[in-house]
Amino acid sequence: MNFKDYIRVIPDYPQPGIRFKDITTLLKDAKAYKAAIESMKAQVQHLPVDLIAGPEARGFVIGAPLALELGVGFVPIRKSGKLPGETVEESYDLEYGNDKLALHKDAIQPGQRVLIADDLLATGGTIGTTIRLIEQLGGVVVGAAFLIELSYLPGRDKLGETPVFSLVTY
Repeated sequence: MNFKDYIRVIPDYPQPGIRFKDITTLLKDAKAYKAAIESMKAQVQHLPVDLIAGPEARGFVIGAPLALELGVGFVPIRKSGKLPGETVEESYDLEYGNDKLALHKDAIQPGQRVLIADDLLATGGTIGTTIRLIEQLGGVVVGAAFLIELSYLPGRDKLGETPVFSLVTY
């Protein structure tokens, strides 16, 4: 299946010169969505995974079904202030300003092997922050899986030795 056929590209969004990759058109097609998750599973099923972590919010729609396919649990990475329990937090830079991501302190046990799953790898800021959060709790990041990778941006380079798996590359 050519997954690019199901991803709408919106020019000049959210600002001029950006070609936004809209996955909602893939998500609304049950066959394409299922095939995408199954294809991602095939890419990572050789990894020793105890948990999948997905950053808010599109990481939830990729990570949770992938976790079910792999038979492991899912851990949500949220924006600061959105989790009810005790958390660890990490700041990261955005194009204009900064933000924080949070993870429950008891979400990952030391030594647990974690696969990160998200919709898009672009600059690597969110995923780099996610890696730091997981490692703060003693988790071991075994890889990062993405529906889309923008290979013309430095995201992969910012993830160091973390194995990267991408279903679609632009």
